[in-house]
Amino acid sequence: MPFDLELTDDPAAFLAAAGDHLAADPVVTTVVATVTARLASGRDHAGAPHRPHRWWALVRDDTESVVGVAMRTAPFEPYPAYVLPMPDDAAVELARVLHERGEVLGGVNGALPAARRVADETARLTGATVTVHEHLRLFELGDLVVPPAPPGGLRPATTADADLVLAWYRAFGRAAAEQAGRTGEHGSPTETFTMADVLERIAAGVVFLWDDEDGETVHLTATNPPAYGVVRVGPVYTPGEHRGRGYASAAVAEVSRRIVEAGDRACLFTDQANPTSNKIYEAVGYRPVVDMVNLLVG
Repeated sequence: MPFDLELTDDPAAFLAAAGDHLAADPVVTTVVATVTARLASGRDHAGAPHRPHRWWALVRDDTESVVGVAMRTAPFEPYPAYVLPMPDDAAVELARVLHERGEVLGGVNGALPAARRVADETARLTGATVTVHEHLRLFELGDLVVPPAPPGGLRPATTADADLVLAWYRAFGRAAAEQAGRTGEHGSPTETFTMADVLERIAAGVVFLWDDEDGETVHLTATNPPAYGVVRVGPVYTPGEHRGRGYASAAVAEVSRRIVEAGDRACLFTDQANPTSNKIYEAVGYRPVVDMVNLLVG
C-alpha cells in the first residue's frame, strides 16, 4: 500500500493532523494522546534530562488519511520510540529514516507487530540485537466488579502528601520490575518525576491515596488526564509491607468507577510477567485490548 511518512517536532501540529486518527481508537492511542497534549501545552517533566531527539511521525495512505503514528518523547534512557499500529512497510521505513538522519535508537516501545518491525530493521541496519525488556498488555474496563473493601478508604492526595507521593512515584518502577522477576529499573517515566510534577498532578486531582483504619496511608492509585474520552489508570503502588490486603483492588475499582461515572472510558497497562497485577485488574473487570512490548536495541 502506498504511504507517506512525515516527521515533525511540533506536538501541536501533530495533534492537529492526527486528531481524528487518535480519536478513532482512543484506548490504543492513549499514551500518544496524553503525552503529546502535555507537551503541546508547554508542560513537561521538570526534571527530564535533555533528550537527544524528540519527534512525532505520521503515516498517511494514498487518500491522505493518517493510518499510523509514532513518537519519540521518553524522558528516560534509552529514549525509546513509541510506535502504534501502522503498515509493516511504514514501520520499516521509519527505522530507515531515523538511521539515515543519524539517530541512535536504543529502544522501541509500543504495539505489536509495528514496534518489533521498527526494532528489527534498526538492528539490521546497525548490527545490533533486539531483546525484550518487558511484555505489556493494554486493558480496558468492561463491566466493573467492585471487590470487598479493606478497612479504611480512598481520598484525593493533598499538598501535605507531596513528599510521600513523590517517593512512591519514583519507587513504582523498581517495585514493578521486582514483582515481574526482573532486576534493575522498570524504565518508567515516573522515575524522572520531580516535586513540581507531583504538585501539578495533585492540583489536577488525579492522585488518590488509601488510608487504613488507623489513618496510615498505605496505597497510591493515580490516573492521567482524559484524552478523547479515555482515562488511563496508573501508576498503582502499594509498599511491600502493605501488600496482599486488597488495597490495590479496592482503589483501582473505586477510581475506575469515578472515571466511568464522569462519562469516560478507563484503561490501564499491565506487565504480563506480573501475575499479581494481571489477576487484580481482570478481577475488577478489565479486559485485554492489545499486546505491547518494550524492546531494547543494542
